[in-house]
Amino acid sequence: MLIKRTDVASRRTVLRGFMGGAAVTVGLPLLDVFLNSNGNAFASGAALPSCFGTWFQGLGGAPGLWEPKVIGANYEMNQQMRFLAPFKKKINIYSGLKAHGRAPDHTIGQAIAFAGNYEDTIPQTIDTIIGDHIGTKTRFRSIEVACDGSTDSVSRRGPNIVNASEPSPIALYARIFGPEFKDPNAAEFTPDPDVMVRRSALSAVSEQREALLRTLGASDRARLDEYFSSLRETEKQLEIQLEKPAPMAACAVPAKLEKEDTGVIIDQARETQRIFAKLIAHAMACGQTQVFNVNFGGGTSRLRTAESAEVFHIYTHEEATDPKLGYQPTVNWFQEQTLQAVTDFVAALDSIKEGDGTLLDRSLMMYCTDHGYARYHTSDNIPMLTAGGAGGRIKTGYHIHAPGDPMTRVGLTVQQALGVPVDKWGQNDNETSKTFTEILA
Repeated sequence: MLIKRTDVASRRTVLRGFMGGAAVTVGLPLLDVFLNSNGNAFASGAALPSCFGTWFQGLGGAPGLWEPKVIGANYEMNQQMRFLAPFKKKINIYSGLKAHGRAPDHTIGQAIAFAGNYEDTIPQTIDTIIGDHIGTKTRFRSIEVACDGSTDSVSRRGPNIVNASEPSPIALYARIFGPEFKDPNAAEFTPDPDVMVRRSALSAVSEQREALLRTLGASDRARLDEYFSSLRETEKQLEIQLEKPAPMAACAVPAKLEKEDTGVIIDQARETQRIFAKLIAHAMACGQTQVFNVNFGGGTSRLRTAESAEVFHIYTHEEATDPKLGYQPTVNWFQEQTLQAVTDFVAALDSIKEGDGTLLDRSLMMYCTDHGYARYHTSDNIPMLTAGGAGGRIKTGYHIHAPGDPMTRVGLTVQQALGVPVDKWGQNDNETSKTFTEILA
């Protein structure tokens, strides 16, 4: 009997049953019939899941060194952006954007780009907003990393809830590809008994809390419901681990890490970032997460060379402008090191082939720094770029110039491209309802 591709794709690809009162899911092996003929979508026509991430480094930007001279599609990379030239057709560069509000400092650009707000209390950041829309069915809601040995993070779920960064590539490898990792392409699937026990325990607590809620007044119910929300999220994550993951054709487990050398030396940070890039790319290719955040060195960057005790931040304040070059040479060197690290991350996403495209093609990474001119820490003409096409939802290969417009235009465009139901974003002078319609597909 000839089996049609559509017949197989329309059926569930797992067998479900019960063992000892617990759900058991047994997966079928990865078959060509699960994907379309190009391998870039499921056979049913459903798109492969989109991924989103942010990439931040403070103290970026020197007027005239990073902005393309030509607006639109036919531009050439400027001096600092030249490293990204091989990926020109897969990125967009945004110039002229501004962080409106209070006097420039080391937080305003970052806060407005990622949270749309420059007040002292930073609300939910864009990664968690998008993650709540696209990333609720993966083992990790998001992955945060810092490349300078710290746990500093630009990701927040609320004013007082910071998603701390992982500083160790070895620890991140253990989290992603350790004993709890389940290969989505494995022919067999056995739920982790420890996860089953934790899920059962939480289920028992769930029944008790529901009974308790019925005995309380409205205000107490509201307080307890907020408190229990974290438990519900934990239950959801455990349920995901008890199900056979969907097959991911590009999934491959990277080699186990044996050693690492992390710290504030710029060479250490670049190598740490390269390893993180590979691990995060493989994690997304294996369906472990759809959201990531990279903090390369922070707003008041502590990065330095091995030969000097002076850090990047101090150079921006104290280094003189070279009269022949017209800029601060050491500061420019650090900024170029940063953009080479950005390029390494983009390259890692683009190196994983998926059908006729790559992981980068179904991803969208938003890069931002916090100053337009690092020497004076200005908040106008702040460099921003996006890499990847978000699964065909973003047109790429453009330099977009929007002088004086709020940085939040990029964030709003990104959210709409990834399906977040929002028509405006930002607060106070940074609120905007204007997307970059020219790149929305």
